[in-house]
Amino acid sequence: MSKQQIIWDQALIEKYNYSGPRYTSYPTALEFHEVFTAAEFDMACTQYPDRNLSLYVHIPFCHTLCYYCGCNKVITRHAHKADQYLDVLELEIRQRAYLLRDRNVTQLHWGGGTPTFLTKEQISRLMSLLREEFRLNADAEISIEVDPREIELDILDHLRTEGFNRLSIGVQDFDKTVQKAVNREQDENFIKAMVVRAKELGFRSTNLDLIYGLPHQDSATFAKTLEQVLTMQPGRLSVFNYAHLPQLFAAQRKIKEDDLPSPQEKLAMLEQTISTLTGAGYQFIGMDHFALPDDELAVAQREGILHRNFQGYTTQGDCDLLGLGVSAISMIGDCYAQNQKELKKYYGQVDEQRHALWKGVMLDGDDLLRREVIKSLICNFTLDKRAIEREFGVFFDTHFAEDLDLLQCFVDDELVSIDTDTIKVTLKGRLLIRNICMCFDTYLRERARQQQFSRVI
Repeated sequence: MSKQQIIWDQALIEKYNYSGPRYTSYPTALEFHEVFTAAEFDMACTQYPDRNLSLYVHIPFCHTLCYYCGCNKVITRHAHKADQYLDVLELEIRQRAYLLRDRNVTQLHWGGGTPTFLTKEQISRLMSLLREEFRLNADAEISIEVDPREIELDILDHLRTEGFNRLSIGVQDFDKTVQKAVNREQDENFIKAMVVRAKELGFRSTNLDLIYGLPHQDSATFAKTLEQVLTMQPGRLSVFNYAHLPQLFAAQRKIKEDDLPSPQEKLAMLEQTISTLTGAGYQFIGMDHFALPDDELAVAQREGILHRNFQGYTTQGDCDLLGLGVSAISMIGDCYAQNQKELKKYYGQVDEQRHALWKGVMLDGDDLLRREVIKSLICNFTLDKRAIEREFGVFFDTHFAEDLDLLQCFVDDELVSIDTDTIKVTLKGRLLIRNICMCFDTYLRERARQQQFSRVI
């Protein structure tokens, strides 16, 4: 891996800094519709019976409201609400598992909300249910998102005992002024102790989440946060761009727009983040993600086999993904399916119909082809045209004539190079990978709905 991983070109970044999808799926969630039926979902579950399975479980509860958050969550301090949720989740899991119980589960992730809202007993209850209903591989990757504020250190010991081997800890920023402004005050020494304890317990890796673009942040304060993070040497880092959308997320109305950094300052923070982390030995995986060179994500990218799904970058791309719990999304067979988003509706529907399906979409041949093209570019920054032709039986340059025309401006700006057999994203183009992928998105072309997405940077 060359030392230089990306080239920052301010003028081109400003030129292409418009809204676009993050491509955790293609087609994106905007194409999901309620005509999609439970029968179609059931059929998709039986489509590729030999595929391994990845499970995602959504735990929606949080003790307190972080003002920046755009996740699907329920704020409460009552642990018994989680018992009620687990009762309904159990019904959904048992109903869904009967079509999938012969599959090998190689990956399990708990997201939220705050999965560590659950007590030790509730965590054990849910893990034993999942082990009872699904066939979890002995070496499965089992990960969980952790809020470091409302837990004791020995929760990590309990998680490890229950089989968890990866952690993702929400840090966001170590600056106290920023923490107060977003209602997320936390103890930096406790976070450091968690990272140390996770290593002692043999967790395979710890990911730290940061956010740039929050109120009162600037390059100088964020540099200090990065400095503190680097002393912990996490295996992976996610550095997300804060999208201020108060019209969509009520909690964000508590953030004063005047306190937010300017677009220029945000770009400066991003540039500094990339140079600091790559300078400290991290590999730039793409968009918001960095990993140490020996981390599985970094290795997979160098080998050209990295994948992407609703949880972001992953090494397990040949899996079907089953989402369980309120608002969870599945990517299974040739379909995407999303569960009911509102807790009340989720409870009512699972109770009455024994499933939680809200909407979804079946993918046709062209969707599958374009999904592969976008995935290859966004994960590995390169595309083998001949491999696509062999897999999908198309003549690449003919099938994608319109797309290649759209790509031409990126070629002219030296963000992409194209020859007979390959499309390669240059070091200058890596930061603009979402824009490059948009050239292959026919839904985006047809509808020109760009205002519905966050800015790419």
